Amino acid sequence: MSIEALRLPAYARDIATNLSVLARETVLSDQAKWGCFVASAHAVGEPSTIRALAGAAQAGGLSPEGFDAARTAAAIMAMNNVYFRALHLMTAPDYRDLPSRLRMNRLSRPSVSAVDYELWCVAVSAINGCGACLDAHEAELRERGVAPIQVQAALRIAAVVNAVGRVLAAEAAANPRKWGV
Repeated sequence: MSIEALRLPAYARDIATNLSVLARETVLSDQAKWGCFVASAHAVGEPSTIRALAGAAQAGGLSPEGFDAARTAAAIMAMNNVYFRALHLMTAPDYRDLPSRLRMNRLSRPSVSAVDYELWCVAVSAINGCGACLDAHEAELRERGVAPIQVQAALRIAAVVNAVGRVLAAEAAANPRKWGV
């Protein structure tokens, strides 16, 4: 499946256009860009979006290690975004001083460049709405010399992939026969 196979309804024409534009984005390396697409699709969890973007990423040059690392970023951040968002939202400071006691070894030893992995964590954290994780991963990217426009590209990919997944999920719910559900 490819991006072209994602047939969005007419009311989502802007989303489809943004998706095509971002697929041609050159601010990020192909590995970083397609990893953002895959990590974002897995964060959204809509099956057609995952399949289409996985196919596009493979065709676009995402390495097998990158594909695995992007899915790992989505999985780890699904856990971390809930935990650290909760700590951020809670007014009692007691919890912030406690160790998380959550296993997250792949954050410190990804199988791809640290910059790519951090970009993917930013994208997933944006989808999951964790300000604490966004700040932590964005700070790491700045420390590694990543330009704001590159972080913005990851955020744009996350936003559009999130919209694609939500539109397709809503269409499947409203028209189950049309969408094969």
